[in-house]
Amino acid sequence: MQNKYFYILVFCFFTVSLVAQTKLSKVNKVNPNNRSDTTSLTNRSKGFKELATIDMYLQFNNALDTISVDTTLTIKKDYKLNYLQKDNFNLMPFANIGQTYNTLSFNSWDENTSPLFGARARHFNYLEHKDIMSYEVPTPWTRLTYKTAFEQGQLLDAFFTVNLSKQFNFSIAYKGLRSLGNYQNALTSSGNFRFVTNYKTKNEKYQAKGYVVMQDLLNQENGGLKEEDLDNFTSGNEEFLDRSVFDPVFENAENILKGKRFFLEHSYGILHDTDSLSNNTIRLVNKISLEDKYYQYKQTASATDVFGDAFTNSIRDKVKLENFKTSLGLNYINNVIGDISFAVNYTDVNYGYNSIVLFPETTITNRIKSNFFGVEGAYSKTYKGFNITGKGGLNLSDTFVGSYLDATLNWQFNEDIAFSGGIALNSRLANYNHLLYQSDYINYNWYNLDRFQNVNTQQLKLNMKSQKWFNAVLDLSNIDNYTYFNLEETIDGVKKIEPKQYNKPLQYLRIKLQKEFRVGNFALDNTLMYQNVVSDEEVLNVPAFISRNTLYYSNQLFKKSMTLQTGVTFNYFSEYNMNGYDPLLAEFYTQNETKLGGFPRLDFFINAKVRQTRIFFKAEHFNSSFTGYDYFSAPNNPYRDFTIRFGLVWDFFL
Repeated sequence: MQNKYFYILVFCFFTVSLVAQTKLSKVNKVNPNNRSDTTSLTNRSKGFKELATIDMYLQFNNALDTISVDTTLTIKKDYKLNYLQKDNFNLMPFANIGQTYNTLSFNSWDENTSPLFGARARHFNYLEHKDIMSYEVPTPWTRLTYKTAFEQGQLLDAFFTVNLSKQFNFSIAYKGLRSLGNYQNALTSSGNFRFVTNYKTKNEKYQAKGYVVMQDLLNQENGGLKEEDLDNFTSGNEEFLDRSVFDPVFENAENILKGKRFFLEHSYGILHDTDSLSNNTIRLVNKISLEDKYYQYKQTASATDVFGDAFTNSIRDKVKLENFKTSLGLNYINNVIGDISFAVNYTDVNYGYNSIVLFPETTITNRIKSNFFGVEGAYSKTYKGFNITGKGGLNLSDTFVGSYLDATLNWQFNEDIAFSGGIALNSRLANYNHLLYQSDYINYNWYNLDRFQNVNTQQLKLNMKSQKWFNAVLDLSNIDNYTYFNLEETIDGVKKIEPKQYNKPLQYLRIKLQKEFRVGNFALDNTLMYQNVVSDEEVLNVPAFISRNTLYYSNQLFKKSMTLQTGVTFNYFSEYNMNGYDPLLAEFYTQNETKLGGFPRLDFFINAKVRQTRIFFKAEHFNSSFTGYDYFSAPNNPYRDFTIRFGLVWDFFL
């Protein structure tokens, strides 16, 4: 890791020099009454000669797909106005905003060839590389997203981007949350800062994208309700409808995940040859990524016997990861052959703790360190309505053995119907906290790097999209050496959570259907998922059915100056052995003692759009008092009661 600070200085110097070389151009305003989703907004700044319309405000994801900014009001916007700002169809939120989510369906495949950092329950709002967008805008664009929280708090995401010239853009944003919650010791506080910049020369020979992301996510933890209080909750006892009167399992713990990541990707065109038959382009591409993060669990007043015996009465567990990766490769584009990329990469990882734990019969080491080379590549080609894409990677390491391959074929059958299908293969080590963990609690110490085998996943995926008929997604996965946290009970009756590896194959089927029906101004949006797991033991538990159905009315009022949307959303998932939550690990674990689910969740909403402002009003879980108090997000962790919340998304185009 000796060179990491050198790369940080290079990154900062690169960003500062671009700003110094670029001047902000004047922007002439037009009549603001002409603003809409289709009409011109303002004159474009220097380099943008036409009048600006909403489709000129562009976003680019990690795959460099172009996405136009969308300020319309649709039912999908209602689904996304939450803490994650994503559709959380397959997630079950905890009682307070900013807490974790129980996962109702399992994403079996990823393209990582190395282990992931642990504390996955804290990572739902942790921005990964794929979540960072870059932008190109004709005029400055600001977006404010706000939503109320629970008891003394709010969520605010403030974003701003501007093109200082046609070639140079930067954006800066911060999402902050603080919410006290309705239960004791359930405060959440998080912040996500991001700065993104992209630059290209006028002839586009040199192109660069870089960003800095700094994040901290803190949760107070209370262990959920005590066993003796579950009856008081489920019975609807009026004395306990004020949730603050519950005494949780403990009231002196908190965990926090902090991380910062620096990334730079730049390329230079060493060949650009265009003629009437072919287009040959060769670019030299370099990527640099450095991420430092840590997870800490603290219990300062006194240890609890929930996790067993402890070495000390004051618990302070802290684990760090330093992950540096760089790659150098070539990208060749030819309109006959296609788009081909190949690169060699180098990775340096340092994960662990500051001390070694000694037991009478074993020693728990404190570090997993490695550096290794790897290769990666990608290919894409479009021909007569067919598009084939593929990408893969391989670690050249004896310890961090890993590889992945993802191949997809897309077919545009007609203007309405599109099909896609493919296969995905992945082999990598289990996450770091499965391999090595240390804690002041005696039961939470293990080292499995030399015992656990690679998790191997093979997935077949099919997809259909059609506005006229329906949207469908099917994936069938086979998983070998599935690794998970399991609940066991020790001889003295203490419940113990520890990593396990299932050494037999398991199969996992998932089918998701979505269709919206419209009659006049009324619509019924339906999403249904069916899941099935085939294995000799119950090591992967998911509900058989998940359903979301929204009946709503939408119309344009006041001479089409306002769009109104109102309706009811019904959420349901079938009863199953729901995963439990361990606040010490910040992980979910498999348990087969308690079945939960089978309860409805009804939300009433009124949404409106006036010019570039979208307003959201929602009565969440309004059926809680008359359909039974049996709603839980995890064993001993109740879901939210009825509450009324307000939110808005406000766009400014200057």
